[in-house]
Amino acid sequence: MGAGTGSGRGQLFLRSVLFLLLAGPPAHHPVRGQLRYAVPEELEHGAFVANLGEDLGLDVSTLSARRFRIVSRAGARQHLEVNLENGILFVNERIDREEVCEAGGTCLLHLQLLVESPLELYRVEVEVLDINDHAPTFPWQEYVLEVAESAVLGARFPLESAQDPDVGTNSVHTYRLSPNGFFSLEVQTRSDASKFAELVLERALDREQQRVHRVLLTALDGGVPERSGTAHIVITVLDANDNVPAFDQPSYGVSLPEDAPAGTLVIQLNATDLDEGPNGEIEYSFSGHAPPRVRELFHVEPRSGQVLLKGRLDYERASLHELYVQAKDRGPSAVAVHCRVLVHLLDVNDNAPEVTLTSVSTPVLEDAPPGTVIAVISVLDRDSGDNGRVSCEVGPNVPFELRSSFRNYYTLVTTQALDREVVPEYNVSITARDMGSPALLTRSTLTIPVSDVNDNAPRFLQPSYSVYVMENNAPGASICSVSALDPDCQQNAYLSYSIADGHIHGMPVGTYVSINSDSGHMYALRSLDYEQIRSFQIQVQAQDAGFPPLSANVTVHIFVLDQNDNAPVIVSPMPRNGSVATELVPRSARPGYLVGTVSAVDADAGLNSRLSYQLLQATDFTLFSVAPDTGELRTLRSFLEQDASRQQLVVQVRDGGQPALSATVSLLLSVVETMPQTLSDFSEFSLPPEVSSSSPLTLYLLVSLGSISFTFLLAILILTAIRCRGERRPRQGDSCLPPRCHCCPGSRPSSDGLKTSNLTAQPPAGTTAATCLDVPAGGPPGYCYKVCLGPESAQSDFMFLKPCSPPRNNEKDPGKRSRPDQHLQVSKEAKQPNTDWLPPNTQRPALKRY
Repeated sequence: MGAGTGSGRGQLFLRSVLFLLLAGPPAHHPVRGQLRYAVPEELEHGAFVANLGEDLGLDVSTLSARRFRIVSRAGARQHLEVNLENGILFVNERIDREEVCEAGGTCLLHLQLLVESPLELYRVEVEVLDINDHAPTFPWQEYVLEVAESAVLGARFPLESAQDPDVGTNSVHTYRLSPNGFFSLEVQTRSDASKFAELVLERALDREQQRVHRVLLTALDGGVPERSGTAHIVITVLDANDNVPAFDQPSYGVSLPEDAPAGTLVIQLNATDLDEGPNGEIEYSFSGHAPPRVRELFHVEPRSGQVLLKGRLDYERASLHELYVQAKDRGPSAVAVHCRVLVHLLDVNDNAPEVTLTSVSTPVLEDAPPGTVIAVISVLDRDSGDNGRVSCEVGPNVPFELRSSFRNYYTLVTTQALDREVVPEYNVSITARDMGSPALLTRSTLTIPVSDVNDNAPRFLQPSYSVYVMENNAPGASICSVSALDPDCQQNAYLSYSIADGHIHGMPVGTYVSINSDSGHMYALRSLDYEQIRSFQIQVQAQDAGFPPLSANVTVHIFVLDQNDNAPVIVSPMPRNGSVATELVPRSARPGYLVGTVSAVDADAGLNSRLSYQLLQATDFTLFSVAPDTGELRTLRSFLEQDASRQQLVVQVRDGGQPALSATVSLLLSVVETMPQTLSDFSEFSLPPEVSSSSPLTLYLLVSLGSISFTFLLAILILTAIRCRGERRPRQGDSCLPPRCHCCPGSRPSSDGLKTSNLTAQPPAGTTAATCLDVPAGGPPGYCYKVCLGPESAQSDFMFLKPCSPPRNNEKDPGKRSRPDQHLQVSKEAKQPNTDWLPPNTQRPALKRY
């Protein structure tokens, strides 16, 4: 066998161009959205096939972004490819038509093109055109033909046919015999249009003259350029065996199911030979050009002529097998005769449908609208007829359905809204079932995770929080923790806590409390004081990290619990400058006589502010007693002659806290026979030597304080005298004007203002005026104190009055306005007292002397 003409790459390119010119422009077949093109085989890599971007009307600039691609089955060779830059379909690898399409006829490549966003599917068919790339070949390069010398003129001897994988005009077209003097060649055409040659005896043979004849048989195809193959025929002249076997018929047809087992009888061939003996014994075999595939599947019994099944048939691979069997007797000069056996395979439903996920868009957003495409699914059944018809469906109780776009192509779409918080993932069962009997099915499970969308706001575990914090807490200590939940996931569920802007008693909330943005733990930034602030509320916000972020608020009520951190404060009598409060008691006082009342306040609340009074020290415990609840100091019995004229008492005030806090006040009571007409409420006496400090430094301090007090008091007296003399209308016997004096004899206040004893204090002879000074309260707010001083008296009366209102700013009388030089600072300002346990107004008189 030899090549006819050269097959260089330049000739191949010329043939390819010729085929493209003959095929003309790409043939568009807009049947159900399909395109069809034609391309010759054996083109080089990168050869142009078609401009898909232009033919499909796609924007080539978006092909890459939309993932424009050819969808093929796994393991399939990718003969064609698309250039995403210009949308041109080109040859990816060399296409051998004889390899792609084993059977003859039209050779088509079916392409599925997929483009996303939105999802679109196109089908393209590319016909592979045959080119003359194969030369005819013979089974053997040298063929021995035995011819009896008795062969008559015109005797025909069939020769082995040449095979050419090409089709159409490129296949074997004719045969040619080299010139000789004994034989000629006739070309015959079979029913399938294939060609075979017969050697015709033109001149009688004489074995004795020439025993062997050699001729050259050439097979030519019809391609351009023409290709050829040759075989040498050696003709041996034999003695006469003048009868050849003959088959019952030249061609046989048989049908066989594709699932037939090995050893199945395909057909029983029968050939007869009129000769006797070895010349009439026939042997059967495959002809020389039987393809290897046929020899693998079938076997011919040499003696019986039975054709048996040897291998496994597959209808999907080849539905028809063509067998060429020859029969030859065992005599000398045996001549082989041939017959054709066509084995038609019957399809059996032996292939289950194949489900291929062409494109999957997962995960799917939970707010995806109904009709969103999740996946493109292709279903293939290699069987034919009803066995290859497939129906596809999804499992029940899932929000998805299948929609058919093309034959055996489906799109999986959503049918309703999804909720990741209810179902975070779906396992969708896809069942493909063919129409065969019995039906075969394939199930494939597609896992579809649902992607979270920030559609849930945080939710606090409680509608509101109440927190109780003990006062005097350590700054930075944790006071409570708030917690919220978000059913979303990942960053949509990541919560951060913050405190809303606001003010507490004029101060920003951030100066009182802070919150850990991650854990929700709240901390007090300052030490809280129950006496200043008892409760407040703040707004805590929990916000997720989604886009857009969602948030929720909760109110946190913070209640400050009282702690017994304030000792009682004595408001009357109040010692000054190391002195004790003094009081005069008439010796004629009867039992139960009210000497005075010790008053105290406690800034705490509840039991911590409930005060009790007791007599801690006394010169004689049998003489005086203190009411535990009111602090009233009364006599227990009448005074005796032997009783001391000076009684020193120490009264203790204790609150009800745990542990209890207390305060004490020292009183010096002077027992007198007769009460003076003008006396002060309290006299300042130096503490006894055993009480006062023996330190010289303390003595110096007391002397300095006394000097300063005396100088201040003298200045007040002089200033008051000057003002009184400057009045235009002085009053006789009483120089104090009512608008300026509220404690003078001439204008004594009513019983609501000042409580007096049964004895009326008369001014001494010669007293013409008294100076009245308003003294701002040194005790609890809301009390007004007044000091009334007489010019002739060296003593001062200190009286505690009922609560009074400060002067109004709109008073027109300048005489009623408070003047800076008329006020005395009595004591340091204390905390706002708690009035829960204050005695009534009638029980608040201070110690007074009559």
